[in-house]
Parts: sequence; C-alpha cells; structure tokens
Amino acid sequence: MPVPKHILQLIDQGEGIKLDFKQTVSSYHKIAKSIVSFANTHGGTLLIGIADNKAINGIYAREEEHMLVHAIEFYCKPQPTYSIKQWDIGNKSILECIIDAGGQKPYYALDKEKKWWVHVRVADKCILASKTTVDFMRGQQSNEGVQITYGKIEQGILSILSNTEKATLKEISKKLNISYRRASRTLVELMRAGVVRSHTTEKTEFYTAV
Repeated sequence: MPVPKHILQLIDQGEGIKLDFKQTVSSYHKIAKSIVSFANTHGGTLLIGIADNKAINGIYAREEEHMLVHAIEFYCKPQPTYSIKQWDIGNKSILECIIDAGGQKPYYALDKEKKWWVHVRVADKCILASKTTVDFMRGQQSNEGVQITYGKIEQGILSILSNTEKATLKEISKKLNISYRRASRTLVELMRAGVVRSHTTEKTEFYTAV
C-alpha cells in the first residue's frame, strides 16, 4: 500500500504532544506508558519504525503489531480505542498506531513492578500524572453535578491565584496553612467547577485561575 501524504508530513513534523516515534516496540511497559499518555491527554499517533532523528529505518511489521496489540490489551487499563495500519516507504515497512483521546479517563499503564500508573503527554514526553490530576479525571467521569460552597479555603485559593497568577500545590498548602490533601481535594473541586485549571510540566504542576 503506497504511503499516504499525511505520514510523510508527520515524519517531517517531528515528535510532539500528539506524535511519538519508536524505532521498535522494545518493551510492553514502555509502550504502554506512551499509549495511556495519549489516551489521557488529546489522543495521538505512534509511528513504529521511525527513529528520533526522523530516519525511516523500518520494522518487521507483523511482530511489532503483535507487541502493540498485546501492550494495549494487557498492559493498559481500561483499554484505549485504537487503530493500526501498515505503510511501506520504499522497501521499508512502518506502523501507524492511532490512539483516541479516552472517554474513560484515567487510563493506567502497568510497570515492571506490577503497579498501575497514570501518565499524561506533555510536549513530547510521557509524564507521571499527579494525584490531583488523577482525582480530577475520575471526577470528570461522574454524572453528579458540581456544587461548591465558597468557604475560606476556596476563597483563599482563588485569592492566591488572582494575586500571583499561578501557584503549585505546595505553595497553596503553605500559604493557607492546610495539608496537601485538603488543598488537593479543594483544587479538584474548583477544577471540576471550571474556575481553576491545572498545568503539568516536566518539573512540576501548577494551577491558574480561569
């Protein structure tokens, strides 16, 4: 099957929040992290057989597809929605694996110690999600309405974010003299109400007022 134009455009574009290159599927655990990070964020595409420097090295497509499917079915929960296509570029084969943005967040990946973790996509990296982010994802799946009483803590958080533009969980906890758990729980409620937004980076997570 001739390679479509969009594949060449993706390769030229380079890795980013919705695109990841893999030379091969070297580990079920590692590829599962990439898969759930797409499902937990905006969805994305894995191109298997492409090096980080955009070189088209090719793969044994049948073996790599088996690895991908096995990782999705046994190393990710719940199982994300996906599609896999093989493309031939010259005499080399690659796989395009499209992972949809999930409707059952959070999605977990199994690690080598048999523990399940939530990952999100930040730029071209897979980042471990914070507990606040995971709790927010869980709350999004609830059909219950969001009712918030703007007490002292809620008002305190909004005041901090209004005056400093952004703040971390640690900074909010310290300024209000409350536990991380209490601050995190309140932030989740404010995020669900749509008045606070979280921002995850490689180094930390911070919050802003909407």
